[in-house]
Amino acid sequence: MPAKAGATTTAPAPPGSGPWLGDPGCMLLTMAHGPGKKAPDDILMVMRNRRVSHDFEILERFEAGMVLTGTEVKSLRDHGGQWADAHARLDERGELWLHGLNIAPYRQAAGIFNHEPLATRKLLLHQRQLVRLAGSLRTKGLALVPASIYFRKGWAKIELCLVRGRRKGDKREALRNRERERDAQRDIARRARRG
Repeated sequence: MPAKAGATTTAPAPPGSGPWLGDPGCMLLTMAHGPGKKAPDDILMVMRNRRVSHDFEILERFEAGMVLTGTEVKSLRDHGGQWADAHARLDERGELWLHGLNIAPYRQAAGIFNHEPLATRKLLLHQRQLVRLAGSLRTKGLALVPASIYFRKGWAKIELCLVRGRRKGDKREALRNRERERDAQRDIARRARRG
């Protein structure tokens, strides 16, 4: 059929294309990432434990998944958590559990549907990581301490650190070393600017 007068005709879209592939008509993609750009890694930082690097010597870092209920996820997205004395332990079956993390009750949930704030929460790691971790934790003086909680692509993740405690003198020495390094970097930057 011939086209009506005043009407515009468009060629059919090529296969595999659509409004989600950089078409300026797709407002969500255009506003969030720009046309034709790849989506970022989408990390939402919830909590960071700043005392870990001060109180402990970090030997190794792990990223673990968290098994949470719906109200726990919503409360974390509202930044409703406290570290208190949070730490992770392996049980006798070789499963990793997080103890002492206080996730505040979700405000909009009714009392019976809310979660227990100080409940132990299961952490998910690969089996080979759990076996290696079990061997490391047998060493006297090592512990697993959470460093941060964040959401990556919608999934709750926790960064765990295998740590060794520092004595008071060690902490002071670490602060002095950090200060020396900072001063050296400033001197280098100053010299580079002069000339």
